[in-house]
Amino acid sequence: MHDSDSFIGRHKSELDTPALLVDLDIMEDNIQKMADYITSVNTELRPHVKTHKTPIIAQKQIDAGAIGVTCAKLGEAEEIVNADIRDVLIANQIVGKYKISRLINLAKQSEIMVAVDDADNVQDISDAAVAAGVNVRILVEVNIGMNRCGVEPGAATLNLAQQVCKSSNLKFEGLMGYEGHTVAKPNRVEREKATQEAMQRLVETKDYLNKHGLEVSIMSGGGTGTFDITGSIPEMTEVQAGSYVFMDSTYGKVEGVGKRFDCSLSVLATVVSRPEKNRIIVDTGLKVLTKEFGIPQPIGYNGLEMAGLSEEHGKMLVSDEDVSLSPGEKLEILPTHCCTTVNLHDRYYGIRDEIVESVWNIAARGKAQ
Repeated sequence: MHDSDSFIGRHKSELDTPALLVDLDIMEDNIQKMADYITSVNTELRPHVKTHKTPIIAQKQIDAGAIGVTCAKLGEAEEIVNADIRDVLIANQIVGKYKISRLINLAKQSEIMVAVDDADNVQDISDAAVAAGVNVRILVEVNIGMNRCGVEPGAATLNLAQQVCKSSNLKFEGLMGYEGHTVAKPNRVEREKATQEAMQRLVETKDYLNKHGLEVSIMSGGGTGTFDITGSIPEMTEVQAGSYVFMDSTYGKVEGVGKRFDCSLSVLATVVSRPEKNRIIVDTGLKVLTKEFGIPQPIGYNGLEMAGLSEEHGKMLVSDEDVSLSPGEKLEILPTHCCTTVNLHDRYYGIRDEIVESVWNIAARGKAQ
């Protein structure tokens, strides 16, 4: 048994590695910066917990003013509801008898809301809700250009929304559209243009439903890269940004976002070998770092580059003779994608002023079902 709590009060350099670190001051500052922004616009914040997967961080976001949270999967939502957070959106389709039964069980304990884009799925959720005597809140997901899930804007959305309205024990709350294809565009002008085009499809669909007598109470969308673009659209009622609590080197390059929020997440590594002056090997490979957005790089070293990751090893190349790292010494690595990196770890070590202040289990780690 790994007694992680025994590290509380120690300097972070004493931690065993690999270790996932959170700078608590920076994380709390990021949460407050987003909360401050939200007070300046008409939208509310419903932060996505798929980034941190941890009830205590979700509660910090709610304490700062968030109306509830967004989850990607049922397993995440179950962990969040078990922590007594009740206003939860699953921004995904919950399909199949077993998963729908879990959704219905959550509805008995929370104000669960779920996305739909299929008529048969709507009928299945309604039938299960009636059988259990519960109500389920529904958002119709609209495809606004990402071409992933979602019904097409306009008439197709109206037809599905009308079915939801007619279905027993379902409450049509509104529409959801995710502009995931625009959130990471580095150039602010290009990102703004693409986002406004995407969200306009959602706004026009809302107007279309209104003209046909359907009230659209909720308009949900947005990510960290578009929080202040989508968030400033008058028709939008909630923003689902998640990565802003931690950030990463990818979002750090997104103009207008990277300078607003700072990176609070890092992975502590140990040098395990330096077989040559120009090659350093660390104990952080693909099982603790992800690289779909590029290879993560060390923090605070010029002339040191992570060149490749294997399962358990990271290979760094040294181009500056002043880099004096030797086996046993430690350094921090900045993730390129915070969400998928978090999902590789069991716990966070919360660091304040270089000291381990808290250890939090990542309750929804691996909850892919």
